[in-house]
Amino acid sequence: MIVIAGATGALNGRTVDHLLTLVPAEQVAVAVRDVSRARRFADLGVQVRRGDYADPTSLPDAFADADQLLLVSSSDPGADAVSLHRTAIDAAVAAGVGQILYTSHQGAALDSPFRPARDHAATELLLAESGVPWTALRNGFYAHSLTWLLGPWQQTGVVTVPADGPVSWTAREDAAEAAAIILASNGAYDGPITLTARAAPTFQDVAEIAADVSGRPVECVIVNEDEWIAGRVAAGQDEFMAHFTLGIYQAAQQGYFARVDPLLAKLLGREPRSVRDLLTRPAA
Repeated sequence: MIVIAGATGALNGRTVDHLLTLVPAEQVAVAVRDVSRARRFADLGVQVRRGDYADPTSLPDAFADADQLLLVSSSDPGADAVSLHRTAIDAAVAAGVGQILYTSHQGAALDSPFRPARDHAATELLLAESGVPWTALRNGFYAHSLTWLLGPWQQTGVVTVPADGPVSWTAREDAAEAAAIILASNGAYDGPITLTARAAPTFQDVAEIAADVSGRPVECVIVNEDEWIAGRVAAGQDEFMAHFTLGIYQAAQQGYFARVDPLLAKLLGREPRSVRDLLTRPAA
């Protein structure tokens, strides 16, 4: 049995969709916080189970009989993600799960300026200590994030950032498809694996691509971090989230998101979507 957590979310929901083209529905179960939101999977013959990392009592039944379990990382910036992940991993071990897979990040590092990257690295350590075979899907930075990280460049012709550096922007849809292929391979991939698009353009590079796509000038401007934070807050963003987002640019500047790997293209049997593709056709 393959159990996929967080299947009502965009990433693992798409993973289930792709997986159902590769294995029979009766071999798949989803573990979700709100089972009413997973009706479409039940209609396809997929088992729907309630499973919430914040409710440990829900996890034994959610993870039961799992030969493979795909855990989605917490997406709440304010949550203690590592604690939630520890609860899920402990429950998986207790349930006798055969292999744990986890949606990690290409930039996972304990010393990263970007908090989720530190959480991913800490979670990978928990997986390594669990005694259960595990795979960390180190996905490239999801390219749909560019829709808000670039700001209103279509109107202003300006991309304003507090720091610049290379980022392996990767389509979430491609990462989801690759996860399904890996699950269907029945344990062929072990430990951390990197799944990224082919290139890691800087924000300056992205601005140049945006200019080419739009047919008009787009300038990348780097401003002081304090000035950038003040601008975000003035525009209505919560100060916590402004500082949280700043970590993305700082990590990019320090090279944490620069690594690319050919494995994603190999798994997909085609070239992954590029930044140009994603700016031409909005990312999934």
